[in-house]
This record gives sequence, structure tokens and C-alpha cells, in this order.
Amino acid sequence: MVAPRLGHDNLGLGVGLRSTHYPYILENEPNVDWFEIISENYMDSQGRPRYVLEQIAERYPIVMHGVSMSIGSSDPLDFDYLNKLKALAKVVDARWVSDHLCWTGVAGRNTHDLLPVPLDEQTLWHVIERIHVVQDVLERPLILENPSTYITFAQSTMPEWEFLTRMAEATDCGLLLDVNNVYVSSVNHDFDPIEYVESVPHERIVQCHLAGHTNMGTYCIDTHDGKVIDPVWELYRLTHQRTGGISTLLEWDADIPPFPEVHAEVLKAKQHMSDQLPINIVDTEAASKPDVSNTAIPQPVVSVGAEVE
Repeated sequence: MVAPRLGHDNLGLGVGLRSTHYPYILENEPNVDWFEIISENYMDSQGRPRYVLEQIAERYPIVMHGVSMSIGSSDPLDFDYLNKLKALAKVVDARWVSDHLCWTGVAGRNTHDLLPVPLDEQTLWHVIERIHVVQDVLERPLILENPSTYITFAQSTMPEWEFLTRMAEATDCGLLLDVNNVYVSSVNHDFDPIEYVESVPHERIVQCHLAGHTNMGTYCIDTHDGKVIDPVWELYRLTHQRTGGISTLLEWDADIPPFPEVHAEVLKAKQHMSDQLPINIVDTEAASKPDVSNTAIPQPVVSVGAEVE
């Protein structure tokens, strides 16, 4: 069953804009559908990155993706940051603005990582209240992504897909479903990734992320440094069927190959746009997984998954 869509266009198959590809894009004008930018890379820049971005924005649709909104933090919202975000969105005519369901710091300190939130009622209503404020400032719906996570909270009372569903319904925000993050977290926390994809509200999914990750033996890290593995493609196929097709983007943030190779990877998505449900999503990662279910307080980890260049 295909979910009815929200009011966002399907932009097609896009690529994350990275500075190493600037010369190629400007010289060749590749036949890519759209680009996603990391908002923080351009908000305070009036130099060459901003100049290049504005040139690219004249030729391609642009989506903004942030890593510092810290929607789940107990710190007050940063209105200076939000106003800069709004101004940049106007300059590049951003189709939408997204960030992550996470917190990135506390007491004014930024960890430069995407840290998990407790999945309970108190956090849910805290996040809902903050989303309303952000949307009022930006004057547009906010799109939030499911992050990859490596620990959980003992006080969590609901699965992440329930949290996202209730959050989206209460705020009318959209969802950015990162199917690689779903898979990484499913390995790390031993849940069924198919149940996750089936349970989120498909009509609220505006965009999908694809990426590679690193298998560390007993857990996975969302490193964005390689090709998409088959089980993640199967999750994408299921997502495509359930949504009827959404804007899809490939992230590649380390060991970045030439642009044609990155573009070719996202074009593989066309092979998975079928009416067939995935037969089986095999766990190709480690057979054993760490027991982290009783971890109560997250500790900052080495910055992984944060997408700032």
C-alpha cells in the first residue's frame, strides 16, 4: 500500500555537495537531479564556498541539511543560528530544511556529534515544543532525520519509530528516513529494521538517505565512506514501495571518490524501484552484538556520522 504524499516534490536522485567536487560540477554540469548541502558549511561563509554554492543553486534544486540545531538538547534554542539558517534557505531557495533527532551539546559546548535522546514521554514533548518554535522561526516545516545510534537509555519507554511517528503527527514536521542509519542502529541494538521501516508514517517521509558504513565486528559505525550494502538497498526498496517514491540522496563524506563514481552509486537506486517486497534482509554484519540496553547516560564518542566537511 502506497501512502499519500505530503506537499513536497520528489526531486529524484541527488548527491551531497562536497567541496572536493566543486571543480567537476562547475566545469561539467553533471546530469544530477539535485544537491544537498551541509548548512553549517555555508551559513557564515561569504567566500568561495558560498560563491560556488550560489552558482550551483542557479542550476540545480538545493536542500539544506544541518548538524547543529540540537533539537533534543536541554540548552535554549540558538535563535542566531536559526536566523542564519533561514537567511541561507532564502538565498539558495532551499526546497526544505532538515536536521537530526539528536542533541549535539549542552551548557553551550558542542560535541560535534549527533547524540541520542531518551525515547520517553518527557523528551517527546520537549522535542515537540522546540520543533514548533523552530518552524515558526523558519516559516517552513522542519524535516528531521533518524540518527544512527550506538547506545540507548535505560529510561526509554518506546521504540524510535513510535517516537518519530508521534513527533511528526504532533508538529506536522516531515521525516528524513536514513535507511543506512536504520540498519546500523538495528545491528547495534538488535531490533528488526523491517519493522522500523514498516512502522514509521510513510506519508510523512519527505526524503531518504543512503550511505555506506563500517563493520567493526560487534557493531557498526555510520562512516559514510563507501558503497551501500545489499541489506540497506533492500530497506530502500521497501521504503520506495511504501512511499511511492521520494527524494533520495547518497552521502559520501570520507575517502570521497571522483564525482562520477559517487553519482553512479546513487543511480543504483533505480534498480530497487520495483513493486517487489524484499524477500529477506540478511544480517551481514557481526553475529554477536554488544549489550548496551542498560546504558543510562551517553558519553561523547569520537565524531562519527557528523557530516560537516
